[in-house]
Amino acid sequence: MILAGLLGGCDALREQAPGSLQVHEARLVAGADGMRLEVNLDCRLNGPINDALEHGIPITLDVHLRARGIAGALDDRRQIELRYFPLTRRYQLRDSASDSVRSFAASAYLTDALAALRLPLPATFAGLAAGTRLQLDVQLDHSALPGALRLPAMLEPAWRLTAPEFAWIVAAG
Repeated sequence: MILAGLLGGCDALREQAPGSLQVHEARLVAGADGMRLEVNLDCRLNGPINDALEHGIPITLDVHLRARGIAGALDDRRQIELRYFPLTRRYQLRDSASDSVRSFAASAYLTDALAALRLPLPATFAGLAAGTRLQLDVQLDHSALPGALRLPAMLEPAWRLTAPEFAWIVAAG
């Protein structure tokens, strides 16, 4: 009986493994409607984060882009909200800056959309000089969680979801 309890405890720990968040690629692209940030974000939600999403609790990612160059500094911060609506069985991705909403029939489509994020940027990013250093930080926004989940999210390792900083230099072009 003790062995069964220990094995059950190991399964519970395995289920609580943290997810992963990784920026594989990021770039600025000039389009007809202005500058945009294109990001290839590998987001794998595991354990309690995935459970929360599947129960209709929004998961919010804080996306922070900083540009540092000779001409000064620029910042763009926004939230990307991931939601699941159990009654309609639809997943949703919402960008707080543009208030655009995309809807998906399966979680795999939501994951694919994160791998090809296109985020509009303010016009001030259009004039970045060659050699400007760009930094992109993406992490789970614990403050956007419902009150009952904030403390566990801050304390439990399974809730730690932060991508390593992604940095690149604007090329001459």
